[in-house]
Amino acid sequence: MSPDDIARLFTRTDGTYHFARWERPIVPIVFGVEDETLGVVKGACEAVVAMAGHKMAEMDNEQGANLFFFFFREWEELLAVPDLGGMIPRLEGLVERLEKAGASSYRAFRFETAGAIRAGFVFVRMDEANRALSAEALALNQMARVMLDWGEGAFAGASPLALAKGRAVLRPEIAEVIVAAYDPVMPAVAHDPSHALRLAARVGR
Repeated sequence: MSPDDIARLFTRTDGTYHFARWERPIVPIVFGVEDETLGVVKGACEAVVAMAGHKMAEMDNEQGANLFFFFFREWEELLAVPDLGGMIPRLEGLVERLEKAGASSYRAFRFETAGAIRAGFVFVRMDEANRALSAEALALNQMARVMLDWGEGAFAGASPLALAKGRAVLRPEIAEVIVAAYDPVMPAVAHDPSHALRLAARVGR
């Protein structure tokens, strides 16, 4: 990918550049699935984190878990989740907007003081389109989207996934950007578009 291609992945709707990755080890927890699917989701998490060269842990000392996956049928079900309103500001208004938009998924982040990702929230409504996907594809897709704080239009034209011999895999160029983003010499947070030049220099190494 060219530097311009990479810059577009982290450019906001107002034209500003913003990049953030995780610093602390990722501790996932999954709600709303059966045990078999739970293993698939955690397996996708482990695979993407390992690919990036990042770490997972059994517990976050401050938060317990820090990456929350919610699978459900209707958005209004979120209003009954204990304590979720304390983690997602203005939850009722958000649920109303997502219902009106017919959204199939939503992601939210909380950030460290310096701007790195502190916690991630992945909400997946099991509508017809999502039910048509394999559990592996659904989990891998969401995991790719939550590893970095991508721009709103990063995947507007294409999914981060591709098919290889009938299996869902990350598109190679997206996988390369994630790996480059977690290079230890790269910053966890960046607001200058020149950051995309540094990512481009590491892509495909």
